[in-house]
Amino acid sequence: MPKIKRRKKPLSEYSTGELVLFRFRKNKLAMFGVVLLCLVALAVALAPVLSSYEAVSEMHMSDRFSSPNPTYIFGTDEFGRDLFARILYGGRISLLCSFAIIGIAFVVGALIGGAAGFFGGKVDTILMRLVDMLMAVPSTMLAMAIITALGNGVWKLVVALAIAQIARFARIVRSSVLTLRNVEYVEAARCYGCSSLRIILKHILPNGIGPIIVSATLCLGQTILSISSMGYLGLGVASPTPEWGTIISENKINIQAYPYLGLIPGICICLTVMAVNFIGDGLRDAFDPRTKN
Repeated sequence: MPKIKRRKKPLSEYSTGELVLFRFRKNKLAMFGVVLLCLVALAVALAPVLSSYEAVSEMHMSDRFSSPNPTYIFGTDEFGRDLFARILYGGRISLLCSFAIIGIAFVVGALIGGAAGFFGGKVDTILMRLVDMLMAVPSTMLAMAIITALGNGVWKLVVALAIAQIARFARIVRSSVLTLRNVEYVEAARCYGCSSLRIILKHILPNGIGPIIVSATLCLGQTILSISSMGYLGLGVASPTPEWGTIISENKINIQAYPYLGLIPGICICLTVMAVNFIGDGLRDAFDPRTKN
């Protein structure tokens, strides 16, 4: 029997989500970023399979400063610890913490921005002045101050960087809510008797989610850099717990003599941030209605 050719749908018949996915898949750099980020995430997720956690802190002084070789793929540091294992398990902290930071900042920022944009008036004035106070201090300086007050630790780092990012999301969500709060379907929901929270969560945020997703994706790369920067400065994850920035900080004295100690974790940071930024740029183009199909 002859094969029946499936008719391709014209773009006019695609839903908004399908159009976004169609535009995103056409972006080669964005798809490269997805593949690269998936490879990094897969390597980090399979860390227990690729190397035991004991290798993170196990010292082999006779093998210290071993260059990359079949036994130690990424070499060893001054204490003879396996750099490959430390980078794998350090990537877990860098990635999981960055996603947790963006998640917390997004939820809190969406609540603040949604309430400010939807209710307006005094609520908007009070909430936005609090946001302005957060934005008056550079996010890195604010995070450093909070970490200094709370002390070192993974979750303290997450809380500090999340607080520093709340203002960004509150502003973006407020802008989207102000644009959509008076459209016809929102007025219909009010007439139907929907509560304000239901209108915000079911009708306004889903229709204005595009700019928020793009901002969250681009902010993810910045957050990974911030975590590494804090670790390098000794304000984030405390040694000997592995984290990409902490690994570079531990070996900064020996990098000139043994460049691989700084190059390998630095390349991991660069590749991950580059992949996230490619995805963010692709999402920005995909959500832009002016993008040519």
